[in-house]
Amino acid sequence: MTDPTAQTRTVPARTLPVPSTVSPQMAKIIARPPTAPTAPRTAQEWKTVVRAAADREAEPIAAAIRQFAVTVEPVRIAGIPCFTITPANVSARNAHRVLLHLHGGAYVFAPGRSGTLEGIVMAGFSGMKVISVDYRMPPDHPFPAAMDDAVAVWKELTRREKPANMAVFGSSTGGGMTLALVQSAQKLRLALPAAIAPGTPWSDLTNTGDSYFTNEGVDNGLVSYEPLLSAAARLYANGVALKDPRLSPVYGNFKGFPPAILTTGTRDLFLSNTVRVHRKLREAGVDSRLEVYEGQSHGQYLADPTAPESKEAFEDIATFFDAHLGT
Repeated sequence: MTDPTAQTRTVPARTLPVPSTVSPQMAKIIARPPTAPTAPRTAQEWKTVVRAAADREAEPIAAAIRQFAVTVEPVRIAGIPCFTITPANVSARNAHRVLLHLHGGAYVFAPGRSGTLEGIVMAGFSGMKVISVDYRMPPDHPFPAAMDDAVAVWKELTRREKPANMAVFGSSTGGGMTLALVQSAQKLRLALPAAIAPGTPWSDLTNTGDSYFTNEGVDNGLVSYEPLLSAAARLYANGVALKDPRLSPVYGNFKGFPPAILTTGTRDLFLSNTVRVHRKLREAGVDSRLEVYEGQSHGQYLADPTAPESKEAFEDIATFFDAHLGT
């Protein structure tokens, strides 16, 4: 008989079929076997792994540029390296709209141009100009360098365009940074964006939340919190407590946040991170939409920009931004 006061449950081993309720393109992504994560041990090992991952992004990014007919130009904003991503045809309605993109990558991965894929896809679907921030990262630049860069770019952008015409978005680490940026802007009494889109946000750098356990080994991208995510969290934090709201914004204040649209999947290791943020936003009286995709692991709405689910996800975000941004 099961003890109703027990703090854990044991579930039987089981085989998970690829859901028949997704597109053939997404089914192939869901069917991929997970790769057991490993964690670099030294600064040089981190740099080697990050460089190899960045090299693998070159072709998908080139393909996305062709698919969405955008230009990607390096720029400096407030002294911070960024990329301006511009659609081929920007309508008069979007002429003064700007989307600020904060890339994912566990605060360590996706430096330089390798972090622009999501920004390219968003520019293509929204028809709006995107500024993607190439923020500093560990091992050379741990917390608070990344957030300092994001805040500096946001502050400068608010001098150039009306904040009511701007939104902030990003997935995974970029989603967590989107939330932390708004909280930082509130504390600094800066203007806030008109809307935000934190995709599957890494909103809690500790392994707190149901899906860290229920989706462990089910998520075929992130796979598990140990050892890579925990190592990246400690590397970024540089001794700061992982539950500090500046690192894990789910523990911060959500009162006064702009309207938000959050995206995740049923197999996402960060499903609980996303759900917990959504509940915090709702409790704070914020207009918040939660979009959960069938069968998807972490961030797989970005895995193939040609998949129907990807089109739906980015069109939903673009429509949400269009409804909330001024012109």
